[in-house]
Amino acid sequence: MKHTYQISGMTCNGCRSDVEKRLNAIPGVKEAMVTLENEQAVILMAYHIGIKTIQEALPKKYVITAMTKPEVIDSSSSSSSIIKSGKSKWEQLLPLFLILGYLTVATVLLNYQRENWDEAMLDFMGLFFIVFSFFKMLDVKGFSKSFSMYDPLAKIIPIYGWAYPFLETALGFMFLIRFEIDIALIATLIILGITTIGVTKTLLDKKSIPCACLGTALKLPMTEATFMENAIMIVMAVFMLLQGF
Repeated sequence: MKHTYQISGMTCNGCRSDVEKRLNAIPGVKEAMVTLENEQAVILMAYHIGIKTIQEALPKKYVITAMTKPEVIDSSSSSSSIIKSGKSKWEQLLPLFLILGYLTVATVLLNYQRENWDEAMLDFMGLFFIVFSFFKMLDVKGFSKSFSMYDPLAKIIPIYGWAYPFLETALGFMFLIRFEIDIALIATLIILGITTIGVTKTLLDKKSIPCACLGTALKLPMTEATFMENAIMIVMAVFMLLQGF
């Protein structure tokens, strides 16, 4: 969606550049364009951002006021836009369930001829991280912005959001090639534990924000399914650590 705002307080091009830079740094802002001549800012958003949030991102000398109602942008022009399509929660989450289903089938096929299935969880966790990191890699910048909306660590350390897809890829390979499994399991608990705290808080606050679990390529809402997918991985990691894998 696109909003147009009036901004007072800008006196030079330096002010304009400063305002534009601060607006573009707001999580959820895809692009902000500021003009000095008419004192306006056109902001393209991935999802609705309140004017209070925008004002808080600017120094007090700048005052921002809304000029137009939001304009919905076609989904083909913005990979991370969230368009209310009237789909049910199940329809919106279908891609996530399909991916989890494929991962489960792949794990079964890799293990059905083995005498025991002790390593099946490692295969599932490895495939999970590889596949989910792939979608995040398609738009690391967009993912990091969406991720920082709910992950506590990404909010404090923005570079963590950029590094997260690469961490997932590394963990995926560690599980699949059976390299330093204990370290990989502990890292999984820490990384997904932090994210789950943010997801839980978002759900309790009933905030309507996108889920970044599959990056921005697939537009998924933040729901209980996000919590469940993290919880499953955490339970697996705890189980395997207790078993002394």
